[in-house]
Amino acid sequence: MSVVETHHLAQRSPLHAFLAPSSIAIVGASADPTKRGYKAMVGLVKGGYSGAIYPINPKTDMILGVKTWPSVSAMPEGADLALICTPAATVPGLIDECGRKGVKGAVILASGFRETGRPEDARLEQQLLDAAREWGVRVIGPNTSGMFNLHHNVNLLALANVKPGDIGFISQSGNMLLALVLEAEQNGHVGFSTYVGPGNQTDIGFNDYLRYLGEDAHTRVATLYVEGFRDGQRFLRVAREVTTAKPVVVYKSGSTEQGRAAARSHTGALAGSYAMTVDVLRQAGVSVVQQSDEILPVAEGLALLQQARGKRVAVVSDGGGQATIASDRLAEAGLELPPLSARTRARLAEILLPQASLANPVDVAGSSDARPGILADCLAIVAEDEAIDSVFLVGMFGGYHIRFAEDLLGDEMRGAEAMIELARHGDKPLVIYSLYAPVKPPALRRLHEAGLPVYSSIEHAVRVLSALGERGQYLAGRAAETPTSAVSPTPETLALFATAQNEGRDFFEFEAKALLRAHGVAVPEDAVVHDPAELAAAAERFGEQPLAMKVLSKDILHKSDAGGVRLNLVGEAALAGAWDAIMASCRAYKPAANIRGALLTPMAKKGTEVIVGVSRDPIFGPVLMFGLGGVFVEVFEDVAFRAIPLTASDARSMVEQVEARKILEGVRGSAAVDKDALVELLLAVSGIAEAYPQLAELDLNPVIAYPDGYAIVDARVIVNQAAVIQPD
Repeated sequence: MSVVETHHLAQRSPLHAFLAPSSIAIVGASADPTKRGYKAMVGLVKGGYSGAIYPINPKTDMILGVKTWPSVSAMPEGADLALICTPAATVPGLIDECGRKGVKGAVILASGFRETGRPEDARLEQQLLDAAREWGVRVIGPNTSGMFNLHHNVNLLALANVKPGDIGFISQSGNMLLALVLEAEQNGHVGFSTYVGPGNQTDIGFNDYLRYLGEDAHTRVATLYVEGFRDGQRFLRVAREVTTAKPVVVYKSGSTEQGRAAARSHTGALAGSYAMTVDVLRQAGVSVVQQSDEILPVAEGLALLQQARGKRVAVVSDGGGQATIASDRLAEAGLELPPLSARTRARLAEILLPQASLANPVDVAGSSDARPGILADCLAIVAEDEAIDSVFLVGMFGGYHIRFAEDLLGDEMRGAEAMIELARHGDKPLVIYSLYAPVKPPALRRLHEAGLPVYSSIEHAVRVLSALGERGQYLAGRAAETPTSAVSPTPETLALFATAQNEGRDFFEFEAKALLRAHGVAVPEDAVVHDPAELAAAAERFGEQPLAMKVLSKDILHKSDAGGVRLNLVGEAALAGAWDAIMASCRAYKPAANIRGALLTPMAKKGTEVIVGVSRDPIFGPVLMFGLGGVFVEVFEDVAFRAIPLTASDARSMVEQVEARKILEGVRGSAAVDKDALVELLLAVSGIAEAYPQLAELDLNPVIAYPDGYAIVDARVIVNQAAVIQPD
């Protein structure tokens, strides 16, 4: 078992020992300005690093005034960190040498390992990992862009004009780091704490880096650019812990295609998607940004403001057009613009011109043209309204002295100081959009210096407000809940899996329903008919109830496609006719199919069709899906995902997330469905999926939702033939 796997979440991260190193070895240090070994030396020497530096180069005595050493073994003492700048083939031996010398961590820049897809390169990566594990050396990379820790003057990338700050950044793209550094330089107010390029994550994964950033006193927000997780389940566990202490921002590129490749059910076909990744990350309290230009604004906003109580926003604007744009973007982001109280409107009326709009958004309608500081008074008034969680200033603040008269600068500066006081003593975040932000006028510079976020994009500002509200709601609700426990397997349910495995097949529908029934899920009664002679007894048992007949065959997964379903059958004659038709259709569809008979079950009354499903994602493990059901689930993909196990809030948020919630709430006179019953079903299925590793996929589709419960019309369980359950 690797060092990573044995690391317990409750322990302090071992990464502190070498991500804030007191001594650094540069293996492959160089006097050639084009080499990384030279740039790293520049970053340390000119960056003011105060620890010991050990350049390793057998061909020279001095680099940038620092004595060199011919080998790692020749160093006078072990270093906390080694930066290895040499080719891939040399790395395993160097890791062994570092381990013998007592080096704690190594950054491996070289590429040419597992990422090439060549077996020999994968073996080379395994060799370096074996050496690292033998000596307890932790490895960053290989194939990494490097790292820096600016609060300790460790700048192994030798980046210029990057300032220390409170944004920790882990990125699988070196170019993404450069983009953010340049954006931060232009912004002028954003700085970084620690950066690491995880590379191949051979040893240290995203979960380890997130743990470190969560503990780092210099980091107020952990920000990650992710192309792929190696252990998504562990990352979610760490994220749930870290997000209770500080914000976590993730930009996830691409999607996980492994889940689609092996999918055999509706749920499996939709799992592994980018949408699934976004849902499970948000479930853990992560703020997911979906546009690359949102990464830094959202990280900055969360670092400065941390959270809002909820998603209710008051907008104060000096222009109707931009107020309308802001309102549109807020509504699209799921934020609310609640009406202001009568007292709030009366107080605004006392200071604004008669033509001002006192609704939300507030449009001061020229009241600020000669008195820009009045905007701060408006912000203070709306911030006291109990219906408001955060305040959004929209317009041209900071540029009045440019647009109208230079002598307005004094009033703008007084307004800026008032806004700073409001933010300092209030408990509601203040976010500012100004069309003059690119110009960086004095009032906006003062707001920035005092820790207030100012944006040149309404969209970025709204995304920050959304992230603040989401984080506040997460901390207030979901974080305090305990996930539902797994159910206890019974001898009978274990026998169902054992039989299916022995026969090399998935569950028949009646077996899937038996599994659900054994764990308290309401399913309709059914009867298995093996030959036509049993139809009479079945007709007598069900009486005048209309029945559905479905073929039972391990070789026919989608029964409707094969003509293996007949509906609204009453009486023995109807059942006999349906039997003959089903058998003929299925044999024509797949002549070699092993047909065991048919399943009879009462017809469900009409209602709203939804789907509940489980799949085992190769990255995030068991994932639950809920959404619009029936044959359209893969067409509309109106579904929500959560990682298992679920809390009650998780389950309820799934029902509220899908666009079909409007149908669930009742349309055109129809009654709303029983959402509480759906929540109970989701929690029950979560418990079942957690208890049975032999359950590879589960589809309940459709489930008919009613005002007083639900009916499971079809149930499918796909069996993991390799998994084993040990009886209690």
